Amino acid sequence: MIYIFPQDIVQQHIVQHLSQPRRGPKCKVATWELVNAILYKLKTGCQWDMLPINSLITSNPIGYKAVFHHFRKWIKDGSWERAFTNFGKTSKHFFDLSTAQLDGTHSPAKRGGEAVGYQKRKSAKTTNILLLTDKNGLVVASEKPEAGNHHDLYKIEDQLTHIFNQMKQQQIPLDGLFVNADPGFDAEIVRKVCEKEEVILNVKPNKRNRANLDSDQFFDELMYEEHFSIERTNVWMDSLRTLLVRQDTTSSSWSSWHNIAAIYWKIKHRVLKL
Repeated sequence: MIYIFPQDIVQQHIVQHLSQPRRGPKCKVATWELVNAILYKLKTGCQWDMLPINSLITSNPIGYKAVFHHFRKWIKDGSWERAFTNFGKTSKHFFDLSTAQLDGTHSPAKRGGEAVGYQKRKSAKTTNILLLTDKNGLVVASEKPEAGNHHDLYKIEDQLTHIFNQMKQQQIPLDGLFVNADPGFDAEIVRKVCEKEEVILNVKPNKRNRANLDSDQFFDELMYEEHFSIERTNVWMDSLRTLLVRQDTTSSSWSSWHNIAAIYWKIKHRVLKL
């Protein structure tokens, strides 16, 4: 059998947060095996109908459509987002929040779909997701997908509010949080949202914004050097082949894959190294 993570790890950190049927016949396949198959899809990027079902699921013979059915069911009832939030709450001691990093990540969207737009800089239609990571690059919170043709400040107030609310749900204190951000976030609206939550924003001045260059805005260049870690996060994400090129056409699926990926790397870099 192909194991992505040991059974007890999947049970403890993922399965317990997924919805289970309350009535009707119970699923004849162990839930952790369904999750194992979904993690295999995340890691390899194979098509659903190319999943090696017989090597991934041994408790009962099923088809790949059953795995896809459960994946979509857990999207619709909010299980993946709940798993991301609850795992973050119980494992927030894994985070190093001496600094946090804020940035967006663009992914080519070959099949089009929701939240897709042409990005000239990428020479392709892309989807953008805003991430906030800890000092070591572990994803702490993320925003819903947006079309890649929008600039970094598109709906930034709503996006930051959503990210900060995710952190509150994980019981992560925002007061005094030091957040590094690149010049694309050098804007008054970003500072206002951060000030409201008592977050310390360390944004590199945008050379095209003369007003801010001439002001006395706070910027610590030495601390900003730690912003590179979010670029490492993007490399981690791209190593999961399902996230390298977007094939899903729905925003809900794309967002859920990022939630699962955040859980995956937390288990990989923290839980398995205890």
